[in-house]
Amino acid sequence: MSYQLYRNTTLGHTLQESLDELIQMGQISPQLALKVLLQFDKAINQALASRVKSKVTFKGKLNTYRFCDNVWTFVLNNVDFREQPAGEIARVEKVKIVACDGKSMGDVK
Repeated sequence: MSYQLYRNTTLGHTLQESLDELIQMGQISPQLALKVLLQFDKAINQALASRVKSKVTFKGKLNTYRFCDNVWTFVLNNVDFREQPAGEIARVEKVKIVACDGKSMGDVK
C-alpha cells in the first residue's frame, strides 16, 4: 500500500481534475482513473524515497501533535528551516508536518 498524501499536492490535484474530465467526456472509465491514481501514489512515493538526496533541519515551537493510525501530525510555530550543509534559513510562521512510517510500505523500496 502506498500513502495517498501526495494527491493533495498541486500535481495530485491536477491529475485528479484531468481524470475527472476524461471520465465526464466518456474517454476513460472510473476504474481506469482509480488505477492511474494508485500508480501515481506508488510512483511518487518510490521517487521521493529513492531520488531525493537533500536534507533539511528545522527548529520551532511545538503547538500540537497527534499520533493516529500510525501517522504523526505536528503543528509548529515560528519555524526555521535550514538546508544541509549550512544553507540558507527560511522562516515560516506556522507549519504542519505529517509523517508516515515508510518502512511499513511493502511495495515501496
